[in-house]
Amino acid sequence: MFNSIFPKYVTIKNIIFLIIAVLFVIFISKIQDIAILFFASYVIACSFNPLVDKLEKKFKRSIAAALVLFSFIILVCAFIIPLIYMSTNEIKAFADAFPSYIDSIVSFIQTNKYIIKLNLSDVDFGGLVSAATGFTGGFLSGSIIIGKNIGSALVYSIIALIITFYFMADKAQVRDTYLSLFPSNMQKRAGSIMDSISDKIGGYVIAQIVTMASVGIIMMIGLLIIKAEYAVLLGFITAICDIVPVIGPFIALMICLVAAYKSGVTAIILTVIIFAIAQLTENNFVRPYIFGKMLNLHPLIIYLFLLITAKYLGVIGVIFAPAIAATIVVLIEELYVKSIK
Repeated sequence: MFNSIFPKYVTIKNIIFLIIAVLFVIFISKIQDIAILFFASYVIACSFNPLVDKLEKKFKRSIAAALVLFSFIILVCAFIIPLIYMSTNEIKAFADAFPSYIDSIVSFIQTNKYIIKLNLSDVDFGGLVSAATGFTGGFLSGSIIIGKNIGSALVYSIIALIITFYFMADKAQVRDTYLSLFPSNMQKRAGSIMDSISDKIGGYVIAQIVTMASVGIIMMIGLLIIKAEYAVLLGFITAICDIVPVIGPFIALMICLVAAYKSGVTAIILTVIIFAIAQLTENNFVRPYIFGKMLNLHPLIIYLFLLITAKYLGVIGVIFAPAIAATIVVLIEELYVKSIK
């Protein structure tokens, strides 16, 4: 079998293609930020293209793309701005109270007879207290840096929206330009691969938004029911942290527990229960259904790419890991699996 496959694929043409592919990967690694920006814009465009295709029957393609993008921005603002407004007072109150929360936790650890038996004397609780005490000051002094980061994020967001618009408005031209890079006898298959990738990753944005919203809404409603402090803020934090699998939910849980500590053991237990319900609902019902339907990928494949992208691309890579996985899986299926059948 090996002898029959080996001569078939080891050709000058395939060797040249492999060399070009390696050089392309090296080039992309050198312009990583730009590549991620374009890929993110392409993912968003693929998500909106079905709607743009429908509107194209009534409007010009460019107008349809602008309407869809503008509607998306309005919906995001209509959802995010009220949340930020409701959370503003909670953010300030939480930032002011955070050092005292940490101080109470440290005091409890130092005086509890059961914890004392664990010999935690080597832990630098004084350092923890000092760090906590300086949290508010650090929060305020760091606001300038945060503002700069927000400014940079806004600039990148605007650029991404512009690129997304052109991906949607000039969909046919982008496709034709892509196909022109291939010999005429390969263009049909290249087009099929591109369409498969677009279909696979098209639902990624919708799937991600739905899963984040589900866990955030459940957490927020649950905390409001038990009349917990900072319910809106903690629900919002849980939703945002959920974009980074495993680590994100853990960080959100720790923040929720710190906020619930002063309200007593009952509040801590109820917070953990609500958080568990939110995570179980998302991981066992919402995420498998949404991501399975939209991307049709096994969870193991997604987790593999989560680890790989986390190592080489950081947080942004983790966010787009499912979309990257879908793209590579399609390429492997089309270029390798189907070729040896």
